[in-house]
Amino acid sequence: MHILILYSSRDGQTRKISQFIAAELAAAAVCDVVDLSQAGEGPLPQYDGVIIGAAIRYGHYAAELHAFIRRHLDWLNALPSAFFSVNLTARKVDKCTPETNVYTRKFLAATPWRPDECAVFAGALRYPQYRWLDRVMIQLIMRMTGGETDSSKEVEYTDWRQVTAFARDFAVLAGKTPYLGQQVK
Repeated sequence: MHILILYSSRDGQTRKISQFIAAELAAAAVCDVVDLSQAGEGPLPQYDGVIIGAAIRYGHYAAELHAFIRRHLDWLNALPSAFFSVNLTARKVDKCTPETNVYTRKFLAATPWRPDECAVFAGALRYPQYRWLDRVMIQLIMRMTGGETDSSKEVEYTDWRQVTAFARDFAVLAGKTPYLGQQVK
């Protein structure tokens, strides 16, 4: 089985999650982990499934996510596919599912892509890595939402057990050939 994992990362956490998913799938599949901005506009090689992960910054996904979906919509809808969102809002128990996370819910309602599996993962707070303006803006947002405001800290909120479960669920999903409905050996 050959899986494409595309990611759009702002500060590296979505890339880290994508690489973790690839490692989880390694026993069942060969995974290509590619930055969405490097995916190109041409045709994509034959894959047995695709996973796309995208980070939220200031309430928005990167424009390249929407452009990729428009260019490759038929391809995305023709094979097993999954989407995961990474955002700091998901650090809260009541905001960490596709149904309860406003960013993911709005994205899924607006996109013509119909991923077979969706998840929302909490990201990481990396104050020392942010530019001054980003640090101040994120501190303000965190202050308003009851989060960490100490600008000397780095906090990883990602629930790696949740990521593992997502990867395993996708392995089962992608183990079925999309055109024949038979298990791939």
